[in-house]
Amino acid sequence: MSAIQTLLRGSIDYAGLFPPAGLPMAPAVVNYAKYRAGPAAWALGRFIVPVSRLVEFEANLPPDTPGPWRLGVLAGTELPADLNQVAEFNLRHASRRGTHVLADVLEVKADSESRIAEILRLVPADLQAFIEIPVHPDPADLVAAIGREGGRAKVRTGGVTPEAFPDTAQLLRFLQACRRSGVPLKATAGLHHPVRAEYPLTYSPDSPRGTMFGFLNLFLAVAFLRAGMSEALVARVLEEGSAEVFQADATGISWRDHRVDVALLRQVRSDGIISFGSCSFTEPIQDLESLHLIETPAHRA
Repeated sequence: MSAIQTLLRGSIDYAGLFPPAGLPMAPAVVNYAKYRAGPAAWALGRFIVPVSRLVEFEANLPPDTPGPWRLGVLAGTELPADLNQVAEFNLRHASRRGTHVLADVLEVKADSESRIAEILRLVPADLQAFIEIPVHPDPADLVAAIGREGGRAKVRTGGVTPEAFPDTAQLLRFLQACRRSGVPLKATAGLHHPVRAEYPLTYSPDSPRGTMFGFLNLFLAVAFLRAGMSEALVARVLEEGSAEVFQADATGISWRDHRVDVALLRQVRSDGIISFGSCSFTEPIQDLESLHLIETPAHRA
């Protein structure tokens, strides 16, 4: 196994229902089934679905598909009712033969310590909660509140407009807060590509363009923070736009003259950075292939 696979195994939560892809449910479910059976299935994480569309998801679920299908469910504004829906969904599928589906992650927005505490007291032990918090102003107190209640943090790293992207200092401050509080994290939006660069923000021919964070930059930034790298250098990792300075082999990954080994990468993936949401699965994989960071399969499933 390459160090890139260690770093990115199970990391891409498929969010095809959301912009800029914005697919209807049926093709999004078909895509996820195809990716699960394909040569890059090792990188695939959960299927992301709003709680309000769980019934629609069930109606489009292919019968007798090998499991497990793991879901990350986005909660709405009525958390007790949403939790009931998730519990009923899991109960229905626990008693069915054929496809095994489990909603085991809940993602909820909060912007105060009191709301975080309320949410995490309500979420049952069989659901892992990710709390999406703002990165401005300083989110350290919110991250600490998440850590006190045993939750995980979620950061929005982009969107379909340039204004949706945090700057490097804001993102780094969030990552440091998670490290200091021992809080695992996930990221979402604006992370279709491995390396930071300017890209179209939607799939429209007249799309605005903006500078996106690379998911490889982000995951390695978390690893280098864990390794004790200075904030100034980690900021450079987040802003690195040259793919050539990232090198990987079976034992570790290097950025310029700095290196992290696979043992640290495994640890970081276990309790540091868990996943990132992307409305495309093929774009991240094809980019990794084009950069020769993973092997291109002879054919695609």
